[in-house]
Amino acid sequence: MFGGAIGPGEILIVLFVILLLFGAKRLPELARGMGKGIREFKKATSGIEEEMKLEEKTKEKTEEKTKENEKKAG
Repeated sequence: MFGGAIGPGEILIVLFVILLLFGAKRLPELARGMGKGIREFKKATSGIEEEMKLEEKTKEKTEEKTKENEKKAG
């Protein structure tokens, strides 16, 4: 139980408790909301990754231009 892995028995217990707490009518709404939240999180994460890659490329280009200017001056 404390090994870190969640087994099928624990998953069933959690799902049963959720069903008891929220009822069968609210479960689809909750799932839909969770899906939207996960989608937004992935979208934001990919946006940040793209931003970081763009920043890295810009930094590399700036460093290359600086080296070229130093060679020309030196």
